[in-house]
Amino acid sequence: MITYKKQYKIQPEWRNQDWVIEKAQAALKAPVLHITDIASQRSAGGPHDYYSNGDYWWPNPDTKDGLPYIQRDGQTNPDNFNGHRIIMRQMRTNVVFLTSAYVLTGEEQYADRAVTHLKEFFLDEDTYMSPHLQYAQAILGLCAGRGIGIIDTLHLVDVVFCIEHLKGCRAMTEEIYTGLKTWFCRYLGWMLTDPNGIQEMNKDNNHGVCFFVQAAAFALFTDNERIVDFCREYYKKGLLKQEAEDGSFPRETGRTKPYNYSIFVVDNMVSLCHLLSKPEENLWEYESPSGRSIKKALDFITPYVLDKSSWPYEPDVMHYEAFPARTGYMMLAGCTLGREELLKLYDSLPVESTDEEARRNIATRQPMLWM
Repeated sequence: MITYKKQYKIQPEWRNQDWVIEKAQAALKAPVLHITDIASQRSAGGPHDYYSNGDYWWPNPDTKDGLPYIQRDGQTNPDNFNGHRIIMRQMRTNVVFLTSAYVLTGEEQYADRAVTHLKEFFLDEDTYMSPHLQYAQAILGLCAGRGIGIIDTLHLVDVVFCIEHLKGCRAMTEEIYTGLKTWFCRYLGWMLTDPNGIQEMNKDNNHGVCFFVQAAAFALFTDNERIVDFCREYYKKGLLKQEAEDGSFPRETGRTKPYNYSIFVVDNMVSLCHLLSKPEENLWEYESPSGRSIKKALDFITPYVLDKSSWPYEPDVMHYEAFPARTGYMMLAGCTLGREELLKLYDSLPVESTDEEARRNIATRQPMLWM
């Protein structure tokens, strides 16, 4: 097992412990959720196959049946099928807070329930989720699923950290632990070899970044050092090319939600630096031959999360008021690089957003588990 532990210039400490325990208590009572609980008649897959619709695709007003759907960038269609997304995210959230409470208190009741969620969602014969996303972010009338849908499982990155924290609890048997590693090994293999995965890997915007966040986390969890090394090299030679000389990301600032997406891509680039840095190859300090770096990206975005009124681009077409929201990069970069302004911002923001767009875009529910 490759360790996740890092060295920090500022010693991290758990924030809002009472809130964490309160959330964990609610998760103890919450039903165990499965991908098989609901289905969409639109899906080309079976009951165990994850399915979702593309966010920004709407019925075609020029055809009787509304097909094929047409794109309205940045405008989320409320009639999309999001049931599996919501179930997966809620499972993740329950597991995160149960694991957090177990880490804080050592009480096995929290770990027992977290392992139950994991076992039933990923492993049980009747309720497991298939380890692929062949039918994610489908577009009605155009395709049954797309590589771009792989971003939907970004929320599972939290889960592998939870599994490691639960490894020593009484409920996490060797059989369950091995089964979970096998699931993520199979999913990572699908991501790296399926045409949808290869297409997503090569995206030159936040989708490519999020692909590598997942690949790095799942490779670390499954002891695939070759893929970890591949992700590290691709961060340096591929992903940093998305960054402009001023630290912005033009593929995000050119969108209809430039503020949201600019924060989102930095959040995930920070995640990669955290996941992939090692003493002899510290990505936090790395600068490309053309001067691109995570520090430059943080230098660009930080003034605008501290003072949103100074944002130099157009406001987002939707959910602009929901950002900035408390995001994991503020804690990870704040601790690692000694940027106290980010730690103070993290503490000043509400502990969780009530906005659905923000909740969907915040992949890290408890960055303390990453530390």
